[in-house]
Amino acid sequence: MGDGALSVWEKSSTARVVPPARPRKLSKVPFVELADGRLQGVVSSGSDIGRVYVSSVAAGTYAFACSTNNNRPCGGARGWFCNHIQALIDEAVVQYGAERVARYLKVEVTDGELDEDSLTHAMRSTRPPQADNSAAASVFSRFLRHLAYLELAPGTAPLPEMQWFPTTRAVA
Repeated sequence: MGDGALSVWEKSSTARVVPPARPRKLSKVPFVELADGRLQGVVSSGSDIGRVYVSSVAAGTYAFACSTNNNRPCGGARGWFCNHIQALIDEAVVQYGAERVARYLKVEVTDGELDEDSLTHAMRSTRPPQADNSAAASVFSRFLRHLAYLELAPGTAPLPEMQWFPTTRAVA
């Protein structure tokens, strides 16, 4: 836009959303993000519809954590990635693409095609320590906040939690 005109997204008060690399189903992993130096998200339990797991893998060290929404440790995350963490990695690759996930987690895949299996294999070449699970509460809280936005009717009215943003007009 060399003529000084702003595009539609630049005129709006919303940020651009990067489309998923491929469409994904939200029933197993309803929330996945690359944030705070971790791949983190919420994974549904395979056995209890009322239970979810908050799982994460740290960038660089591949330290991992997995616990229920009630902060009980996952029984499968003993010494290596449980099924919840593997599902999180798989869905992150669907959402962001294998290259972006590998770059964010600082995974170097030297041979073969880059996909969720090669990412996991490359991370397995190191022995990650069990991570501090203190981030689970903030990840789960962010997930719940995202769910609350889904219940809002579409509109252009300001959201109360966004009122702290500075305004461009003078206040009398």
